[in-house]
Amino acid sequence: GDLGPFNPGLPVEVPVWLAINLKQRQKCRLIPPEWMDVEKLEEIRDRERKEDTFTPMPSPYYMELTKLLLNYASDNIPKADEIRTLVKETWDTRLAKLRLSADSFVRQQEAHAKLDNLTLMEINTTGTFLTQALDHMYKLRANLQPGKSAHSQDF
Repeated sequence: GDLGPFNPGLPVEVPVWLAINLKQRQKCRLIPPEWMDVEKLEEIRDRERKEDTFTPMPSPYYMELTKLLLNYASDNIPKADEIRTLVKETWDTRLAKLRLSADSFVRQQEAHAKLDNLTLMEINTTGTFLTQALDHMYKLRANLQPGKSAHSQDF
């Protein structure tokens, strides 16, 4: 792509891959996103814990960005350890909610679910489990329907 020219000392927005590459070569200082702040992340974590539904996250890639920026530029991020902990706590809260939602979904034998405000990474962590559970439910329902022979069990 066409990037630059870069002027020393002036902040410029670049793709994350380029920022990390420049940081690794000690050519820049990274400025974290606005939401990567202890106070804002505490608010996000607390709101997530209070709500029954999933709350909107500051970025659809909050977990990926946090991991990349803290791994490669923690020296440019104030209170990096606290930020790491807050994002992890938020992640754990959201995954616990997701597990409870999936458990409730399976127990109530629902046919569809609406999961707003989930990130792709969160969906991917439970996608395999949920699709396998739904597949088993389908097979069990198919075997319980009248007209099926007792010998046609598909596991």
